[in-house]
Amino acid sequence: MSDLVAISATDALTELWGDPAHVARVEAVMHDLCVGGRSPGLGELVWAHLTTGGKRLRARLALFAVRALGGDVGLATGWGACCELLHNASLIHDDIQDGDRYRRGRPTLWARHGVPQAINAGDLAISLGYLAIESVPVADALRWQLTRTVSLAARRVVEGQAAELALLSSDTWATLDWDTYAACVEGKTAALFSLPVEGAALIAGRSPDEAAHLADALRPLGLLFQIQDDILDLFGDNGREMRGSDLAQSGKATAIVVEHLRLHPGDREWLLRILTAPREETPPEAIADAIERFAAGGALAAGWAHLDALLDALERSPDLAREPALRALAVRLATEALRPILHTRPGRGA
Repeated sequence: MSDLVAISATDALTELWGDPAHVARVEAVMHDLCVGGRSPGLGELVWAHLTTGGKRLRARLALFAVRALGGDVGLATGWGACCELLHNASLIHDDIQDGDRYRRGRPTLWARHGVPQAINAGDLAISLGYLAIESVPVADALRWQLTRTVSLAARRVVEGQAAELALLSSDTWATLDWDTYAACVEGKTAALFSLPVEGAALIAGRSPDEAAHLADALRPLGLLFQIQDDILDLFGDNGREMRGSDLAQSGKATAIVVEHLRLHPGDREWLLRILTAPREETPPEAIADAIERFAAGGALAAGWAHLDALLDALERSPDLAREPALRALAVRLATEALRPILHTRPGRGA
């Protein structure tokens, strides 16, 4: 496996990635959809969430992929907006279901405006994502193909979220393993990384089969981002209310939890008590103890082993080998995602 050093694409593609003008056009489309439509009040809530931050990775991925595959990046603005709106809709709903009161260091939408309106805002963001496809300047038949692609991805996201919420049920918890966890992430997170590329390939003139193969090749990126987020929550700055919020507040069966259970099955009941206890009944000392056990007991090292394998899968993908610019982007995204947690890599240090 290569060292965690960002791998640049061609000069033209690198310039595109860093050019704020392209992302600004995506922002303009989203702004017009949110506040210029028939429900400006609710749309302003969606826009308020969008302006809390975020790197617009899915929009950038859509734009970059179109250019990398030989297409006109100007055709991808609406598609980038669609992918971002769907992603942010999932975040709004995710915050409600997980009980997270902070995201990106700021109060979440439901914490500011209540659960009912936050649900409505998330639903509207999904609808606006579909409307964004209308602004993609391609033939109607291709717009229909893009719409179908979004629908399938949205279904996978919802199914993945539902499966994740079921991980702590008695039946699933007793047999929880890596494959079960990864299957949830494949829907919930990976689908939103493969979606921009699949649509970009269609816009660039690739067949639906070719587009699907390229999207599948990007799936390891989604799992890598989720494991990174799981580690960041425990060992870094997660932008939420507290360190270890996935344990204390959300009660998630994360990658590190799953690996700790594999290595220390006798801790199953101890962990379940922490994950299912109300937030106010989980003292910070219990979270700190769990984090220490995860590091000392090998779960953190096991998480990094998965990250290494996923990065290697991106580098060695035969589908991406035929698209070197797209592969360079995938590896670059992966290495940049891992940078905030490099200090947690066992044996490496800061």
